[in-house]
Amino acid sequence: MEEVSLKNALITGGAGFIGYHLALRLVQKGYRVDIADNFSRGVRDSFLLHLAKSPEARLFDVDLLDRSSFSELAGDYSVVFHLAAIIGVQHVLNAPYDVLTRNTELLENTIDFCREQKHLDRFVFASTSEIYSGTLRHFSLPVPTPETVPLAITNLSENRTSYMLSKIYGEALCLHSGLPVTIVRPHNFYGPRMGLSHVIPELMKKAFLSNSSELTVFSPDHTRTFCFIDDAVEMITVLAESEATRGTAYNIGNETPEITISSLAEKILSVSNSKQTVKAGPVTEGSPARRCPDMSRTLEATGFSSLVSLDQGLLRTFQWYKTNVFLNNGESAI
Repeated sequence: MEEVSLKNALITGGAGFIGYHLALRLVQKGYRVDIADNFSRGVRDSFLLHLAKSPEARLFDVDLLDRSSFSELAGDYSVVFHLAAIIGVQHVLNAPYDVLTRNTELLENTIDFCREQKHLDRFVFASTSEIYSGTLRHFSLPVPTPETVPLAITNLSENRTSYMLSKIYGEALCLHSGLPVTIVRPHNFYGPRMGLSHVIPELMKKAFLSNSSELTVFSPDHTRTFCFIDDAVEMITVLAESEATRGTAYNIGNETPEITISSLAEKILSVSNSKQTVKAGPVTEGSPARRCPDMSRTLEATGFSSLVSLDQGLLRTFQWYKTNVFLNNGESAI
C-alpha cells in the first residue's frame, strides 16, 4: 500500500493575519505547509518571508479566483484551511457585489480543488461571527451565543449584509459538498501582525502616536470578548485534527471577559503609557451591541481553554506594533 504523509496542509489567504499564525503553528506541529495568496490584503513582510524560507513552508502568489491557478499548487493535501475572502468593513461597504460573488467563487474553486485530492482528511472553512447579526437584530439572541442558534439575515439591500450572507451560503456549500468539513466561526481575534484597520491596533496606534489629549472611541458601550491569535489557532488546529468534528460548526474565541469598547480603550491607554482620556464617539452603523460566543461546544471538542489573558495579549500586541510598525513604519497584514 502506498505510504502517504498525513501532514501536508494548504492555507488559502495564508499571507493574512490568521493565515500566517496558523501556518507558523502548523509548521511547529510538524506539517508541511503551502501558503496561497494573491496579496490583495496580505503583505510580504519579513515575518512571512522568514517563514517561507523554512523547508516546511512554501509561498505561492496565486489568484484563486482563476480556477487554473490551482495547478501551481504542488501537493496532495491532507488538510486545507480556506481563509481566502474579501473581508473588512470598508471593503464590504464599498463593494458588496464583489463580496458576494468573489467570496462564493473562491470557495467553489477551492471545493473543486479539494475534491481532486486523493488523501484529504479535512477541509476547514473560516466562517464569521457576523452570521449571528441578523438573529440579534430581529429576534432574541442568547449571549453567550451557541452555534445552534437559528440564523436570520439582515436586510438584503444593506451593503453589510453581503459579507454575512456570503459566509452563511459558504457554510451551506461546505456542508453539502461531500467533503470532510469542519466550520469555524472566529470571534474578535487579535495579536501581532494584525491589520491596522481593526479596533485593537487602530486604538493602539492612536494612543501611541496621536498628539491629541483624547482618544475617541466609537460604539463605546458595545461589548465584545477578544481572543489572542495563539489561542485561536490552537483551537482551530485541534479541531482540524479531531475525527469527531467533521460536519460541525464551532465558535472560536473567548466567552470571558466581555468588556465594553471604552473599557478596552482604557486598557490600551494603560499598556501604551498614554496620558490620553477616552472620549465617547458615535455608534458605528450596523455594529452589534453585544458579541460573545458560547464556547462549550469547542471546549468539549478540543479540551483547550485560552492561555493568554486579555491584559497579557494586549501587552504583547502593543509591544509588537511599537517595535515593528509604529517606530519604523513597518507593514502589517490588512
